[in-house]
Amino acid sequence: MKATRILLAAIILLSVASISSADIAEEKKLGVSFDLTYMSKYMSWGAEGYGEQGGLFAHMIFDFWGSGFGLSVGHQNSTNNGLVDSQRMNYNVFYKGVAFEDTSYITKYKANWRYEHYYGKARNIGNAQEWTFSFSWPEILGVENLSPYYIFDYEHAAGSNYGNRKRADFVHVFGLAYNLKTEELESPIKLTADVTYCDGFYTDGGGNEIHDWSHVTLGASTKFKLSDNLAFVPGVYHQITMDKGVADENVTYCKLSLKYKF
Repeated sequence: MKATRILLAAIILLSVASISSADIAEEKKLGVSFDLTYMSKYMSWGAEGYGEQGGLFAHMIFDFWGSGFGLSVGHQNSTNNGLVDSQRMNYNVFYKGVAFEDTSYITKYKANWRYEHYYGKARNIGNAQEWTFSFSWPEILGVENLSPYYIFDYEHAAGSNYGNRKRADFVHVFGLAYNLKTEELESPIKLTADVTYCDGFYTDGGGNEIHDWSHVTLGASTKFKLSDNLAFVPGVYHQITMDKGVADENVTYCKLSLKYKF
C-alpha cells in the first residue's frame, strides 16, 4: 500500500503542475460529474462477475482543470443483496489525451489505475489493483466515423502476501467503432464490435486459466440529452462466448447510465 500511496500522490502533484498559466488565464474550472450505471448482468472482461445478477455502479469523477488528469471514486455492488462480499469501492486515477494531432494516425488515449477495495472482506483476501490502457485511431482507416481501438488491461493482487496473489490477469481487446448518424436522434448510435484475448485470466481460486481468444462482443449505444447537465446513455450488448472459462454461454445484456455534470 505504501507504493500505491506514493504513486497516487505523484500523479496528483503532476496533474496540478500541468496546469499552465494560459489555463489559469482562461479560468478553467475543476470538472465534477456523477455517473450512475446499471447493468442487467455484470460482465467483467467477458466473465459473469456477479453470476446471473446485475450490477449497480455509482462514481464521482473529477477532471483537473482540463489538464487530462482526473480522479474517480465510486462504489459497485450486485442487484442482489446476497453477494455482500463482492461489493467494493473503486479508486481511480487517470490521464487522457491526444497524440500525433493533424496526422492520419492521430491517437486518442487514456491510462487508468484502479485500486479495488472489497471492504466486506479482510484487506489481504481480495483487494486488487488494475491498470487499463485504451487507444483509438479515428482517422487511420480514412473512413468517416469508423475508428479502430485497442484496450490492454492488467489486474493483480494489491499485495505480494495477499490471498489472491496468484492473480495475473492480462486482457487484450481489439475492436472497431462506428458512429451512425440518423435524422431521428441528436446523438449518433455508436456501434461496436470487438474480440478479446485473455492471457492468464482466471476465476477466484486460481483455476480455469485462459490463454486464448475468449469472446466477441457486439454493442449499440447512444446518448439522450435530458437537460444542459443531465444525459441518459442506454446500450445493448451481445457476447459470443468462445471459451467457457469466462462464461458458459452467449450473453445478452443492457447497460443504462445517467450522467450529471455539476
